[in-house]
Amino acid sequence: MENGTKEPGLFGSEAKTRVLLAIYLLNETYASELAQLLGRSVSRIQEAVAGFETVGVVVTRMFGGARVITLNPNYFAAEELKELLRKLGTEDVVLQKMLAKKRRRPRRMGKEL
Repeated sequence: MENGTKEPGLFGSEAKTRVLLAIYLLNETYASELAQLLGRSVSRIQEAVAGFETVGVVVTRMFGGARVITLNPNYFAAEELKELLRKLGTEDVVLQKMLAKKRRRPRRMGKEL
């Protein structure tokens, strides 16, 4: 990581790395939220998540009509993965800013912006 540059293919590609990093930073999320935040198509996000789920890095569950995505706490290297993602997250200032702007709770109807 010379000159502050990131290793783009750490998890296969820069896009997959950012998907996994966003899942970590959000704690739990869903494909359309990731697609909106990362500027990718939902199908690309779903492909990345399916790959991570196949190897056991993430788990998904249905909540209403949405498939909620989280890191797998039972993954054999879960703590090491979280530590790596924490360090990668401190370097990705752009992603941090995008996530900071994201409102995670619904707004009361009629409330001014």
